[in-house]
Amino acid sequence: MLAILLALAAAALVAPLWVRALGRNAFYVLALVPLGGLVWVVANWGSTQRVRLEWAPSIEMNIDLRFDSLAAIMSALVLGIGALVLCYCASYFEDDEPRLGVFAAEMVGFAGAMFGLVTSDNMLLLFVFWEVTTVLSFLLVGHNAEQANSRRAAIQALLVTAAGGLAMLVGLIILGETNHSYLLSDLLAQAHPPHGLAVNVAVVLILIGALSKSAVVPLHFWLPGAMAAPTPVSAYLHAAAMVKAGVYLVARLAPVFAENPVWHPLVLTLGVASMLLAGLRSLEVVDLKLVLAFGTVSQLGFLIVLVGIGTPDAALAGVAMIVAHAMFKACLFMVVGIIDHGAGTRDLRRLSGLGRRAPVLCGIAILAALSMAGIPPLVGFVGKESALGAILDADTLAGPARVVLAVGVVLGSMLTVGYSIRFVWGAFADKPGVARPTAHGAHRVRRVSDYATESAGPTADSGDSAHSVEDGGWHAPSALFLAAPAVLAVASLAAGLAAPGTDRLLSPYAETFSEDLLSYLSLWHGFTVPLALTVAIIAGGVALFRLRDRLRDPARPRLGNADRAYDAALRGMDQLSLRMTGAVQRGSLPLSQATILGTLIILPTVLLAIGTRTGVQLRLWDSPLQAVIGGILIAMALGATVLRNRLASVLVVGVTGYGCGVIFALHGAPDLALTQFLVETLTLVIFVLVLRAFPAEIEAGRATPFKARRAVLAALVGTAVTVLGAFAVAARTAEPIWHRIPDAAYQFGGGKNAVNVLLVDVRAWDTLGEISVLVVAATGVASLVFRSRRFGSAPRAADSPNYDPDLVSWLPAGRLVDRADRSMVMQITTRLVFPTIMVLSVYFFFSGHNAPGGGFAGGLTAGLALTLRYLAGGRYELGEALPVDAGHLLGAGLALAAGTAVGSLFFGVPPLSSAIFEVTLPLLGHVKLVTALFFDLGVYLIVVGLVLDVLRSLGARLDSELAVSETSPTAGGSVK
Repeated sequence: MLAILLALAAAALVAPLWVRALGRNAFYVLALVPLGGLVWVVANWGSTQRVRLEWAPSIEMNIDLRFDSLAAIMSALVLGIGALVLCYCASYFEDDEPRLGVFAAEMVGFAGAMFGLVTSDNMLLLFVFWEVTTVLSFLLVGHNAEQANSRRAAIQALLVTAAGGLAMLVGLIILGETNHSYLLSDLLAQAHPPHGLAVNVAVVLILIGALSKSAVVPLHFWLPGAMAAPTPVSAYLHAAAMVKAGVYLVARLAPVFAENPVWHPLVLTLGVASMLLAGLRSLEVVDLKLVLAFGTVSQLGFLIVLVGIGTPDAALAGVAMIVAHAMFKACLFMVVGIIDHGAGTRDLRRLSGLGRRAPVLCGIAILAALSMAGIPPLVGFVGKESALGAILDADTLAGPARVVLAVGVVLGSMLTVGYSIRFVWGAFADKPGVARPTAHGAHRVRRVSDYATESAGPTADSGDSAHSVEDGGWHAPSALFLAAPAVLAVASLAAGLAAPGTDRLLSPYAETFSEDLLSYLSLWHGFTVPLALTVAIIAGGVALFRLRDRLRDPARPRLGNADRAYDAALRGMDQLSLRMTGAVQRGSLPLSQATILGTLIILPTVLLAIGTRTGVQLRLWDSPLQAVIGGILIAMALGATVLRNRLASVLVVGVTGYGCGVIFALHGAPDLALTQFLVETLTLVIFVLVLRAFPAEIEAGRATPFKARRAVLAALVGTAVTVLGAFAVAARTAEPIWHRIPDAAYQFGGGKNAVNVLLVDVRAWDTLGEISVLVVAATGVASLVFRSRRFGSAPRAADSPNYDPDLVSWLPAGRLVDRADRSMVMQITTRLVFPTIMVLSVYFFFSGHNAPGGGFAGGLTAGLALTLRYLAGGRYELGEALPVDAGHLLGAGLALAAGTAVGSLFFGVPPLSSAIFEVTLPLLGHVKLVTALFFDLGVYLIVVGLVLDVLRSLGARLDSELAVSETSPTAGGSVK
């Protein structure tokens, strides 16, 4: 299983390269990957396979995969139909299709995500794959991103399914904590299902996620809108894969929760409602793709009902219908794509005579439509007859409930027969009164946009006048184009004819409910009630088809328009957001800060006032030196509030930072002290760089007078923080953890510097998140300063028009600095000190695991060295010191740090944990290598890249703009 996932991921990564090399024929090569996975699924059918890789065991985040009967059924659909759809893409697209390589990667990646979803045993891992399918669906639906309709449909699908996924996550967490395990296998193995209010809430939340993914009413409207996607996406995601995820989850949890009090009311009621409402809509729309889209919503409701009943017979019928639906609906979507290609329209009002022009395509569509309608001997009939019998015999439902459910399913099945006939008639029948295409362009065949939504018209090129598909109006598809739908149509027939064999493949899942499986799949069960209902369904469906014109109102849909309800909901949320923002965000920075700080004061103080206040002890200092430093800090903080000189204010604020570093050192925290000193120094440099563009003094008109309210607020904040610290220390009842950290750091992390081991091993996930935020912040700052791009690597001295290679200078770019700003002493000092600082930086990096230092301290030291070069030699000196794009350094550092997470697994340790290697080498002696070193190297590169980015954006870029403003005749004076 893991090999299949990795193979699909690798294929997705190289797909753009293959498409670039082979064009659309690359889809045939890509299809071999899911096809190989399908071979493994078939070879292991009937067995149970497990894979477990520990990732974060303490929080139940492990890679737990489980292959069983239900996973085998779903995997076969995901991989088998995925391979056919990829082959279909090779004929559907042209070589000049924009973003074809990215599309191929997304399709293969989606197959991998769906395979991971249906084989996940860990509920948290299942959610990860669930959200990956949501994101990839968003990208695939919005493939034609230049069209506003495609973007709208993609966002609509993302909002609905992602919101449902978040609700499901909460439910999964509640269920996992209640069950004390996040493994589905543990949940299914329980003799007595969990119960209680928390479990009921969890079930409701999980069902919200499942029903939103499977487009069940009232969250169905995103699926018809998603028809904006290219037809291969509809044939795969919206027929065989993504929309089956919710059905799969219901089927997976039904053995445990079918008797939960909230299960049947939600699942059965909404399922039948979807079947009926969407079935009626499919008789109203005139776009063939929308007919199938609403038919899919209707059938998904049917599937949800079957797998949600919770009896073995219904489960068998449910998986049979899942397989049947995947085959006939994927086939029919492919047929629509071929019609769209060949005729240039999907409007059933404009198609006539296609059955005579394309008899093979018509035969394929008829086979698939017969299966969809439940006509023997197709597999759709086998599944539907079994479903009717299972509903009538469902002992978990009360008698009246069974009757109501059976009536609803019969009516929904009649609608299915009606829109199945309407689809075949609309696509292939000869329609009397339909005119031939006119000579001034009607013969021109073009592929129209795949866009179609519930509220939109059928296709982009549809007009009021209808036309037939005659000579010159139809481009016959190639044999390869017909191959994929033909395979699915023939498979629908073969699965129906070989119903006993199909039963042997599918019944193991039904036996997970109970071994007392009463029914079986067969083409003939004798003269039974389900057979009589089937005859009634067919007769009712034919009658509905004959009444199709009365059911359709072109001006106004009889059932309303869900798209308009969605738009109204979005508008309401926007208005609510604006009102809330207007109430709490007045545009006043002091007011916002006062609100935040006031909350910080009031909430903890009130809670402490009503809680315990015993055991609080407070020492003013441990030594008189701390009191002296504290007095200096207070004096500097007060000075910063009254000084009007900007540089002086920055300096006194810097003194407070250095004072904190001294206190850290006095308390035995040299690592914190070193980092504090380095950060404070770099911060001072950044402030000075920015302040160059400001006047030295704060203008009299902008000076803020003393305000007693702000002073009181500041004093209260300081007091609140002090009191909270005292209470936090007094609240400790157990032995402080720091007593054990030094020994644990050396035992598990292989280092004596506990602080560094914590950063790169114990809490490396936190550090990875922090440096990711750092990279994002650096990119944001660079984007704001450079406006369009990072401006490349720093320019070198030779790039300057004033560069003279014959001039000798202490620094390569030193001669380019204006004489008024040039300091020979600083250049000489920099020339001598720079190598020493860089050596010290490397020392900090390598020694940080056992002594004060580390990647962060080493990177800051290297950044200070670069800052010194910049201050002494100007903006061109940066290019001489480090001629690398800062963005490349940031990206390399983040990739190296993140790659360490995966690399650790190859050494048998959890991700971002240390694997330790000890060897004895000649000359070097005993060497101990810890893999956390590579994570630390990523941190080092990120810090250096961040400093270089700051010097480039706030330094060199600002220098160039100031130089331009000083020399510009319209500048109106220099900027000082």
